[in-house]
Amino acid sequence: MALAPLAHVLFTRTMTYDATAPGWADRDRFILSPGHASILQYAMLHLTGFGLTLDDLRQFRQWQSATPGHPEVGHTAGVEVTTGPLGQGFANGVGMGIAQRHLAARLGRDLVDHTTFVMCSDGDLSEGVSHEAASLAGHLGLGRLVYIYDDNRITIDGRTELSLSDDASKRFDAYGWHVEDIGEPGDDLDTIEAALDRAVAVTDAPSLVIMRTRVGYPSPTYTDDPKAHGLVILDEEVAATKSVLGLPVDQPFHVPDDVAEFYLAAGRRGASARQGWQARLGAYSGDRAELDALWAGGGVSNWATNLPRWTAGEKLATRVAGQACLEATASAIPGLIGGGADITGNTGTKLPADVAFTRADPAGRQLYFGVREHAMGSLLVGMAHHGGVVPFGGTFLVFSDYMRPAVRMAALSGAHAIFWWSHDSIGVGEDGPTHQPVEQIASLRAIPGFRLIRPADANETAQAWRLAVDLDGPTGIVTSRQGVPVLEGTVANPEGVARGGYALNDADGDPDVILVGAGTEVTLCVDAAKALGAEGIAARVVSLPCWDIFEDQDARYRHAVLPPAVPTVSVEAGTTMGWSRYAQDNIGLDRFGASAPGDEVMAQFGFTAAHVADRARALVR
Repeated sequence: MALAPLAHVLFTRTMTYDATAPGWADRDRFILSPGHASILQYAMLHLTGFGLTLDDLRQFRQWQSATPGHPEVGHTAGVEVTTGPLGQGFANGVGMGIAQRHLAARLGRDLVDHTTFVMCSDGDLSEGVSHEAASLAGHLGLGRLVYIYDDNRITIDGRTELSLSDDASKRFDAYGWHVEDIGEPGDDLDTIEAALDRAVAVTDAPSLVIMRTRVGYPSPTYTDDPKAHGLVILDEEVAATKSVLGLPVDQPFHVPDDVAEFYLAAGRRGASARQGWQARLGAYSGDRAELDALWAGGGVSNWATNLPRWTAGEKLATRVAGQACLEATASAIPGLIGGGADITGNTGTKLPADVAFTRADPAGRQLYFGVREHAMGSLLVGMAHHGGVVPFGGTFLVFSDYMRPAVRMAALSGAHAIFWWSHDSIGVGEDGPTHQPVEQIASLRAIPGFRLIRPADANETAQAWRLAVDLDGPTGIVTSRQGVPVLEGTVANPEGVARGGYALNDADGDPDVILVGAGTEVTLCVDAAKALGAEGIAARVVSLPCWDIFEDQDARYRHAVLPPAVPTVSVEAGTTMGWSRYAQDNIGLDRFGASAPGDEVMAQFGFTAAHVADRARALVR
């Protein structure tokens, strides 16, 4: 309730949008980072004509309603990103600011001339991800990015003094932001509007408008009371609050006719701006195929023909193959933008020509995120939901733990973002168990709607990249530090990754045993199968780079690849969790690794072709 004056100014005076065309590309964006205040956003979306009805508001937080407890993009028209976990929306906004600044530099202000507004809270600023995102935003000088800090000084536990004494103004000033503290404007709409206008005018830095509010206002009982943060106010208090406001106390969900007319007109006021933009878009004289690919968030026609192919026997790390894929296809994926979290070269996430996105040159496509994995993941989600770009970001797989909240939100919201993780197993070697991922792959596979691909060799890496670019939603690609040979089976079956799993090698006749693996350990399965074949044991090798895609195939295909009646051994240099659905015996690592050369670590933990063959023989017996 205390933020109603701000919401009113944003939706009726400041923002340029057209409620009849929620997806208009050059609209102003609004992000509610403290998603627990969702009913405020829903009220605005109802009043301005985005399609929410009063019945939708009555069904707030109910089964299959259009008004869930926290805003969800794609579920409710007018919601730009899915928010709720504090700090995520804050960082998503910086991602949107990057996309907006980049596209404006490439296409010009005739086509890209909008502002991103983010409402944030004490909780958002307390979460560490906001520090990382704010630091990068200031460094890059992201103008037309306006944050409004709801400084109500209340948390669920009580007043913020219990745990917070930061000076937000000094903090953001140190980051290089434009900061303005407008005190407690209350219902002074002109003061709020003027501050927002000044912030929008800043083109060389992000802006923070600090606004003191009183939580629960104008409730007679709960103003400035921590209970108002999550309290379900009883009917008598609702009536008392309406009385203060001069509203009829006996009419729930009451919208006066003049209010409805005023807001509906505000929601359609941007139609002329949208129509002007559409005319300019139609008259665009640049490369139309490139422009269409930008808006579609993919590659130009037949872009994948540029993907490199490798011949059997070549040996290279899959991270190196991934780098080759980027270099070969970057020009055919116009919206491709991204990089690494300080380890760009190590992860294979360096675009050709190395044109960096900087304050001075925002048209550059190489992003240097710095040591900011938390923010990097959330920025990718914001960039993806902004549209016009295909964002990717890379770091070591073990540090995906820092990114997990953003990965989860990407999956929940269907963001077309590409997460690129290298150094995928104990094969990392000397860096030891702190840097050797063991449980991360299983953890990421557990996220619903997240497509995790762990390619076996260079050719599978190329196919993983094709899927990541072409398919909707988020994709994680996991690559190796160490070299691995290109397998004959990936040369012979270049579409196998698209089915999630496939028979890489097969013996004559029905198999006696199946060896199934993912990533570089598939090579061990191939070598073990050869040894078994020499003894008369027919072994099929199955590569299973993506469980989610494989599970999407029909049962006939899945059972043809992995017949349930055939003894099966799984091989992966990580925790065995989940592999029991595919195999009766699981070779893995249900403990942390050790510091030694990678080959020795793998051998000491049983990741050798000889050990795989021994386990297969025992299972057959």
